[in-house]
Amino acid sequence: QKVKDSMRVLLPVLLNKNHESYDKIRAILLYIFSTNGTTQENLDKLIQNVQIESDSDMIRNWKYLGVPVISSNASQQHRHPRRDRSSEETFQLSRWTPVIKDVMEDAIENKLDSKEWPYCSKCPPTWNGSGAV
Repeated sequence: QKVKDSMRVLLPVLLNKNHESYDKIRAILLYIFSTNGTTQENLDKLIQNVQIESDSDMIRNWKYLGVPVISSNASQQHRHPRRDRSSEETFQLSRWTPVIKDVMEDAIENKLDSKEWPYCSKCPPTWNGSGAV
């Protein structure tokens, strides 16, 4: 069943003194993952009420892995454009193609955006594409 008000379910777990701080951090991260981020104010209140200020970097550093920890309408997360794979031959049990496959194929074809991939998009001038398999 889909949880309608996840904060109502989350708060009793976070305020319970019997749970360890790492379990509370995991619960906060699950909340952030399920809601595609939270506001800065909401995150600060959660960290302060749960009293995990010293470990708050464990939550905030997920932004470096591309997780939208702080969501705002002003800053949209840029996503890598997906390729159309409807005509490709697939296994019967495969359900989707990971984004990393698109990124790797673009890297092989030297088509990566230089703003997002500054170290990978500049190949030497003698590059002819035959080096990567």
